[in-house]
Amino acid sequence: MARQLHVRIDSFPLTRAFNISRGAKTAADVVTCTISENGMVGRGECVPYKRYGETVEGVLETIEAYGGAIAAGADREALQSAMPAGAARNAIDCALWDLEAKLSGVPVSTSACHLLPRPVPTAVTISLGDPGDMADEARAHSSQKLLKVKVGTSDDRARMHAVVSAAPNAEIILDANEGWDESNIREHLLLAAELHIGLIEQPLPAGKDGILSEIPHPVPICADESVHTLDDLPKLADRYDAINIKLDKTGGLTEALKMRARARELGFSVMVGCMVGTSLAMAPAVLLAQDADWVDLDGPLLLARDRTPGLVYTGSLVSPPSPDLWG
Repeated sequence: MARQLHVRIDSFPLTRAFNISRGAKTAADVVTCTISENGMVGRGECVPYKRYGETVEGVLETIEAYGGAIAAGADREALQSAMPAGAARNAIDCALWDLEAKLSGVPVSTSACHLLPRPVPTAVTISLGDPGDMADEARAHSSQKLLKVKVGTSDDRARMHAVVSAAPNAEIILDANEGWDESNIREHLLLAAELHIGLIEQPLPAGKDGILSEIPHPVPICADESVHTLDDLPKLADRYDAINIKLDKTGGLTEALKMRARARELGFSVMVGCMVGTSLAMAPAVLLAQDADWVDLDGPLLLARDRTPGLVYTGSLVSPPSPDLWG
């Protein structure tokens, strides 16, 4: 029986508004792709991102248009050359991984992981807000080992002081989402070093980050919006200390695994991150995160409801996906 592709849009409400420097969202609008063959069904989820020119409707149409190729037998390697990196390719790629595992009986982890997958510690995200509100949220999560704190305004000093005081035992990642500029980055970096911040993510706009090769890095700096695929890595080596690999940027697990290996060769530290999506989107990323320095896969914790079954979160740990979820 020929493979069949189906795609739909799903929406999952958040428990509260999620704020970053570019705006707020109250729901995770995702695209779900399923590919079936011989009674088996593989699933993948992607989160279209407006910052990269994507819409849920546009991504759905792109995936639907690839249905004929899937029916004709296109595999993951064919997909890499047929479709550019991004959310649409991610959903199809992950659905194909899942289907291959179900048809063969061999888990994805056999190919994707060097060792038997284990629970990994993930960051919990504190969204951008007034310093007092951010302190309250940080205090509520102060038992977590790793907090990812959204910043990205012209003056984040009060926010930085507030969250560090509220969660003194947690390692903190500051994520500016391209919100700083050349007039304030030095000041923010120096204060981050004084406060023992562990990592700063994408402080400057992508394409306007050349100054990072000229100024000291008293705290390691991680590329997010500036890095999407394997080809981006060499030009970032003099600007960044780490990269954030997200499947919706790389266009799936296939490219992400290659990217992780190449990043290590070039001396980058590695974060595995996510958009705000469900456990289905996080599941392949948990396997990728088995060899990461920082993990930020808390998307399902922001949702009012998740898929069933979902990933299991215990304290700061997220466990590998069960076969009935993915992989």
